[in-house]
Amino acid sequence: MTQTDDSTQTPKDRPLPRKVAALLVYSRPGLVFGGMICALAVMWRQDPRVYTLGVSLLVLSMTFDLVDGWFAARYRPDAPLAHLADRLMDKLVYSIIFPVIAVGMMWRLLVITPDHTKGQLLHAVFVLLLCVTVLIRDNFAAFMRGFAIRQGSEPALSEYNRLRTIVAAPVSALLYAYAFYIPEGPPSWLYFKITWLANFPLQGLFFIEILFLIINLGSIAGYCRKYGTLCLDELCLGDAVLRRRILAIFPNALTVMNAMMGLVAVFFAYQGRIRESYLMIIGAATFDKLDGALARRLGLTEPLPEEIGQRKINLGNLMDDFADAVSFCIVPGWIFYICLRDIAPEHFTHLPVGLVALLYVGLGLGRLIYFTIDKAPIPGFFKGLPTPAGAMLVLAPLIAFSQAVNETPRWVPFWGYFSFGLMIVTAILMNCYFIRYLHMGRFMSRNPWMTRFSLALLMTVVTPYFGLVCFGYMFLYVLSPLVTWRIDPEEAARETRTTSS
Repeated sequence: MTQTDDSTQTPKDRPLPRKVAALLVYSRPGLVFGGMICALAVMWRQDPRVYTLGVSLLVLSMTFDLVDGWFAARYRPDAPLAHLADRLMDKLVYSIIFPVIAVGMMWRLLVITPDHTKGQLLHAVFVLLLCVTVLIRDNFAAFMRGFAIRQGSEPALSEYNRLRTIVAAPVSALLYAYAFYIPEGPPSWLYFKITWLANFPLQGLFFIEILFLIINLGSIAGYCRKYGTLCLDELCLGDAVLRRRILAIFPNALTVMNAMMGLVAVFFAYQGRIRESYLMIIGAATFDKLDGALARRLGLTEPLPEEIGQRKINLGNLMDDFADAVSFCIVPGWIFYICLRDIAPEHFTHLPVGLVALLYVGLGLGRLIYFTIDKAPIPGFFKGLPTPAGAMLVLAPLIAFSQAVNETPRWVPFWGYFSFGLMIVTAILMNCYFIRYLHMGRFMSRNPWMTRFSLALLMTVVTPYFGLVCFGYMFLYVLSPLVTWRIDPEEAARETRTTSS
């Protein structure tokens, strides 16, 4: 029998490189699972050696994830098993590691840094939201990939998908090292290197996480653009009602995020962090704008031909009203009560704070009910002060109030009484339906400079004047009827139809 000359073998026929490629592919799930076990052990025993081992396993898995593609493409290990192992790795990283990291961030706040700063608390909440986004993207991508394979075509990787594949493992390893950091570990060079990751600047982490969030959202959008229409046609089989119900998932998800941001705002208020609460309300208002815009873009606001003339309950509208009621009616009244009763109660015991909070909530709900049943809306305008604007108006002075409690106590009575009176005035303005207020979302869509200006003002969040800037911005909006009354509603309606088309 003639022996084969190794020099004549192609790279894919050489046994050793193929074994190395298989090792790189098949070992990653075990490494990730070991990192997860180490994370649980760190929270239980707080052992720096276990922490070092866990980070080392995650970094090794990250390294294998970056090089196994090249080895697998060149030397081709067993294809079915390699594909299965790769999918298993994805499930472990995205379905287990990121939730464990989110839990680890909360554990770090409670155990390692109990005297945490406002930024650290906000970062932990942001990582939780990032975790939810990662899980949604991964499951959605798996669904769309399976659909594309059924259609007989393997989905081509977009730029966002390639970036997602490249950065997911390094980001997970970095956040793991930060979340489960145990100070005062052994004096070894490995622990010293890991400590550098664990003490990564918070601003840098925010930047990396925001980029990672954008990449995940871009990946979702890419799948929707390429396979969304075909997928709906395949699933719905010409059923327009079913198609609409599936499409409604996306704006409804944004509506749920609106309500979640409001509830998170209350959490920050109980911590005395009114500035962060205000940022959450801004986020809720942003989601409130996006869900309506997305619903109009998907054609969900127009009734089907067979539904014209029928009165049907719209689940999306009910969810939107519920989210607005939580974020822009109940939450502002709740935060107002927390500030004047819990943060500085000694100055306002004689004021009916609870009654005014209930008054604001009740009139805000009345404003939402009127907005829902109004049969003669004015396109491009709101009748009465909209509830998101009202919420941002009444909460802005409370930022200055919370700063005064900590820095200038002599100003506490002024800001308290001012907020008390503003709550009453704003509740009345929300129900003055004869006043036309500008539709800020559509105005910003038609005038991009307004969006850039608003974002520039948002940068003042790092200054002590953030509350004053927000109040001035919203006060100018309250004065907008002095200008909007001159605008012809018919002209505004034509502009709205043109923009929608």
